[in-house]
Amino acid sequence: MGQKLKIAGWISIGALAGVLTTVSLQTVARGAMTPLPLEEIQQLSAVFGLIKTDYVEPVDDKKLITDAISGMVASLDPHSQYFDKKSFKEFREGTSGRFVGVGIEITQEDGLIKIVSPIEGSPAFRAGLKTNDLITKIDDTAVKGLSLSDAVKRMRGEPSTKVTLTIFRKDESRTFPVTITREEIKTQSVKGKVVEPGYGWIRLSQFQERTVDDFVRKVEEIYKSEPQLKGLVLDLRNDPGGLLDAAVAISAAFLPEDVTVVSTNGQLAESKSTFKASPEFYLRRGQGDPLKRLPVALKRVPLVVLVNEGSASASEIVAGALQDHGRATIMGSQTFGKGSVQTVRPLGPDTGIKLTTARYYTPSGKSIQAKGIVPDVMLDETAEGDLFASLRMREADLEKHLSSGQGEEEKDPAREKAREEARKRLEEEVKKPLAERKLPEFGTDKDFQLTQALNQLKGKTVLASKTLTERKEEPQEN
Repeated sequence: MGQKLKIAGWISIGALAGVLTTVSLQTVARGAMTPLPLEEIQQLSAVFGLIKTDYVEPVDDKKLITDAISGMVASLDPHSQYFDKKSFKEFREGTSGRFVGVGIEITQEDGLIKIVSPIEGSPAFRAGLKTNDLITKIDDTAVKGLSLSDAVKRMRGEPSTKVTLTIFRKDESRTFPVTITREEIKTQSVKGKVVEPGYGWIRLSQFQERTVDDFVRKVEEIYKSEPQLKGLVLDLRNDPGGLLDAAVAISAAFLPEDVTVVSTNGQLAESKSTFKASPEFYLRRGQGDPLKRLPVALKRVPLVVLVNEGSASASEIVAGALQDHGRATIMGSQTFGKGSVQTVRPLGPDTGIKLTTARYYTPSGKSIQAKGIVPDVMLDETAEGDLFASLRMREADLEKHLSSGQGEEEKDPAREKAREEARKRLEEEVKKPLAERKLPEFGTDKDFQLTQALNQLKGKTVLASKTLTERKEEPQEN
């Protein structure tokens, strides 16, 4: 029996080695790297064989190889990812702005899933889910230990199917189940309005396929209501990014034609690129240029861009381009620092990998990665101060984050102290009535940062932060 198992194991090893050899030859053919080291391939093959022969129960070959690929890619940095059939489909849905699910924006907190915001009009919104609610279970699965992507997978599904979320609401100190029927969610990435005579506000919550068209329509609406616009606030707070061509197009809406918006640099020749404020850098094949419909005055209107720790990737590209060209005053807090390029490489008809292939650089050559965009004017979230910003995660906090590539800064010893003070403030804050502690909705008359942005446009006194300072990149531990 033992001999049969050993033979089966070595057959598996031979099969795996054949696959890996093929991969190695293909890699060499691309000219990207040298052949894979033989000793490490033998170790991987040996582990594969031992699992096949010695593990307590049979394990599917496909699962072993898929998990090995997934682990290999995930070990690189927080943004590289292997896509199986289901996750590949979900990734495509995410960039199109349409998906089937419950309609919530989520993040992780203490191993649980925290609701950042229910999407207006979605099943979750109608079910009464609120910002800061914690999801402890999805159907019968506890979320403790689940990755964010796994949680998303479990909440998405087919239209008209049901999912039960167990919710813990801190301010009411209670846990309760909510059963929600999934449906197609159409996210609206652009909002805007005339906030007061002469001044407009446009908020981008994500850079999707429809963002540029929606942005142009919103600008047209604002100029129709206010033809003599005196100033505009472009709100990129909590915008996690999205499509590069959309970021280039939004930048081009405000910048002179043909100036540099962003550049990239990586190992491959195709990763060394410069993107300019011209149609060929943002138009998709067969599309007309929606920016031609924009009022000419938009190129000259005084502009403030609002950013915070939640502004990442594409939103940092826009903020960096407008800042470097002196086109806008950037206000708020230092951005997330997600300055790396991910390229999707198909591995078959319905699988692939999202691989970090380059770093982004602003027009002046500054790396965004793990540093972010530092505002021209630092603003607190409220008139009472920036109570909880130090608790928020940034790229530099993520395990295995890619460095900026422009030298490391010394670790700031005051950061942990600030976090501890913020934790204590948070404990006190949750004891207050809900109406007193909820941060004001973006775009309302109680939005402190928007008020300061309008003051900047009007030439009035701005209540800049007295405590916020630039956060330096922290060195990685290898």
